[in-house]
Amino acid sequence: MSPIRSAPMQRSLLNARFIRAWLVSLAGGLAFFLFVHFPGYMEDLGASEVEIGLIIGSTALAAILIRPRIGMEMDRRGRRPVLLVGGALNIGVLLLYLTINSLGPWVYFVRILHGFAEAMLFASIFTYAADILPDDNRTQGLALFGISGMLPIALGGLLGDFVLERWDFQALFITSVVLAIVSFALSLSLTEVVEPAGPSGGTSFLAPLRQSNLLPLWWITVVFSLALAAYFTFLRTFVDETGIGTVGGFFAAYSATAIILRIATGWLPDRIGPKKVLYPALVLFAAGFVVLAGAGSTSAVLLAGALCGAGHGYAFPILYALAFARAELKNRGSASAIFTGLFDVGALIGAPTFGWLIAAFSYETMFLVAAGWILLGGLAFAVWDGDLRRHTKPLVRQR
Repeated sequence: MSPIRSAPMQRSLLNARFIRAWLVSLAGGLAFFLFVHFPGYMEDLGASEVEIGLIIGSTALAAILIRPRIGMEMDRRGRRPVLLVGGALNIGVLLLYLTINSLGPWVYFVRILHGFAEAMLFASIFTYAADILPDDNRTQGLALFGISGMLPIALGGLLGDFVLERWDFQALFITSVVLAIVSFALSLSLTEVVEPAGPSGGTSFLAPLRQSNLLPLWWITVVFSLALAAYFTFLRTFVDETGIGTVGGFFAAYSATAIILRIATGWLPDRIGPKKVLYPALVLFAAGFVVLAGAGSTSAVLLAGALCGAGHGYAFPILYALAFARAELKNRGSASAIFTGLFDVGALIGAPTFGWLIAAFSYETMFLVAAGWILLGGLAFAVWDGDLRRHTKPLVRQR
């Protein structure tokens, strides 16, 4: 058997429509990921780790509640209307952050509106990207498109560091508004790809949620997304409390690793099979948390970022491509809304849970629990989706 060679980039993946959608996602992602620094602002206002978790969780709860409507509207009316409404709402919400100067109900109100806007933008642009990709290269295409979401993870942390070192959080919020305006302006040029079913189209948000072969994917996506909340919510306060590493450095290593892997080997899941790449990716992801738990230097934080980034770099496009392929064509908008919505479920559950673990024990305990959760969740998925059963079946004697 000849060795596997790197698959050539298919020209159809990088057409003008793909690039425009990629830029919309990049600018919108930058506006959103500047908020990895928001827990620091909450801390300045006197919030505890548990309260920070609740405030972040309110955004996730809002996003979850609006997902069914987003999914149905994308299937019935198209992806573009949802994208435009979400973009306009996002600009308005980010302006409201300039009015937050104390803890209280207003913070939760703004975060809830932010959750609505984030849900509409994230679901619609990634569904749009999946629509324009060929079936046999969808994982590779989503990996490349996902770079538009990985770059903001690094640049959001670094840009936030730059702004906060020179100005203040008000300047950070203004920067996010400018980026949201750029994203909205770019989205105006996108045209619909899939013919919508119409306002009375017979689509069902619950159908893909209950589809038997999608259930294991929903489970492992929750496992993955809940773990993400450990560092997206609390890395800022971890750095502030311990003085180890920087937020920008962690997310720079994180996204750089993911981007390099996606560009150099994004073809691998389509070539050898997505599951053969998914399981090692989850192990790398868990290893990053273990390193972070014992981090005593900046280099350890950078290593943790690289390991987590490697796991994320493969896991997200693989899980999304599997879910999109298994969903019925008429319900793919709803399936995409469910998939992206499960990341809000992870934030809703993970942020307060990990905040409690920090308050009751320590950051080290919290990161180790996250690592164990990933490994146990991956094992459960392997059993549920039949991978572990298939490998053990020949060992059972037939009678």
